[in-house]
Amino acid sequence: MSKKLTLLAVSIASVIGFGATANVSAATSADDLAKAIAKQEAEIATLKQQLQQLAQQQSEQLASQKQIEVAQQKQSVAVKEVSDTVVAAADRYSKFSFKSYGTANFTSDEYFDNVQDTSPERRNRFDLERIVTEFGYQFTDEWSMEVEIEYEHGGTGAALEYDGFDEFGEFETETEAGGEVLVEKAEIRYRPSDAFGVKFGNIHLPIGLSSTLHKPNQYLTVLRHKSEAAMIPAVWNENGIGVYGELADFHYQAQVVSGLNSEYFRTYDWVASGHQKRFEHVNADDLAFAGRIDYGNFKTGSAIGVSYYYGNTSGNRNKSNKLNVDGTLSIVTAAAAFVEGPWVLRGQYMYGTLSDADAITLANKTTPGLQPGNFAQLGSKSQSFFVEAGFKLDEYIDVPLTVFANIDYSNPLMEVESGTATQRYENTWSSIGVNYFPIPEIVIKAEGGLQQVAVASIPDTNFFALGVGYQFSL
Repeated sequence: MSKKLTLLAVSIASVIGFGATANVSAATSADDLAKAIAKQEAEIATLKQQLQQLAQQQSEQLASQKQIEVAQQKQSVAVKEVSDTVVAAADRYSKFSFKSYGTANFTSDEYFDNVQDTSPERRNRFDLERIVTEFGYQFTDEWSMEVEIEYEHGGTGAALEYDGFDEFGEFETETEAGGEVLVEKAEIRYRPSDAFGVKFGNIHLPIGLSSTLHKPNQYLTVLRHKSEAAMIPAVWNENGIGVYGELADFHYQAQVVSGLNSEYFRTYDWVASGHQKRFEHVNADDLAFAGRIDYGNFKTGSAIGVSYYYGNTSGNRNKSNKLNVDGTLSIVTAAAAFVEGPWVLRGQYMYGTLSDADAITLANKTTPGLQPGNFAQLGSKSQSFFVEAGFKLDEYIDVPLTVFANIDYSNPLMEVESGTATQRYENTWSSIGVNYFPIPEIVIKAEGGLQQVAVASIPDTNFFALGVGYQFSL
């Protein structure tokens, strides 16, 4: 009984204990669950916050990416614009050309004070002979232009003006200076093919080799050939229009240009001083024709050629009432060059006639302001020639040297219309010299020689010259 009671008591106690334990466990599980739920909710809230932050970051990244893409696009556009600008500038620059050449000289010559003097005295001189700049632009494949400006003897110059209202008409020099600044060429060219082209403006006349070979590396002497300077304007340029071209190895030119003014024709240089460059305006009442045909190319090698000039000269006088004759001028030249291996051979003969030479002489003597003096006699015929021969030593010694010999002859008074022509201006210059090229763009020259006048009472004189010249192109 007691055992049964004990077992029953134990069983009841166990049930009562189990129930209590179950209540405690249930209470404990609810707290933990609440805590877990709270924790999860906190974690979920944190996760939501992180997701929001991540979404915001992604949004900001997308916005930033868009800004980067926009900036890259703008940069790409800017780079393209700069590239296009550079290409356009390069294209424009490729159409632009610039060239220049120049010479500076030292000369030691024996001079005569006047035409009656027979006792020469020596004079040494330095001269910045010329600086020339050439600007060109190729507008299209057919159209181009070129402007050439020459600064002679240090630049600046004197402007001679004719005043027809001052008494009987006077020639006035407004500014006196030692040198000149002048436009030697200002031409526009249209050349649709090698065979044919047109140029107009201020153009070079193809009369005389100096108009073609006028850069210091293109002639052997220190100064340009004296024989040409005693007959025609140096590197002769006039306003007008011309056609030109090349067919096979033939080169041709034909021009209609402003003519010369006989008011400034002189004994010592025939018609050379009649060039109207000294006047502000160029009279064009008398036009002239100039033409040339060459076989080969004088600038690059061997060639032969002839040229012809024809025109009246009285119509361009400012004092037109002083002369009622034409004063017709004609000039013909024949030239040849042989450039082969070490040899450089060139020569030219020039012959000219002037009608009404006596009438021009008389008119010039009696025109106020011209004052040509007692020796104003003009030749009705004139002639000159030069021959130069050079030999390059480059192949025999390792020095870029060319030795040369030269003869220049001029007689602007070959014949006169009346009376006897003076031989005072018939000159022959004989010389030898050397050209040295330290680099291809620079030449240093030395020349010594003898000048002979056809008058027996005038002694021969000696001359010496040093020169340096340059030429380049961009």
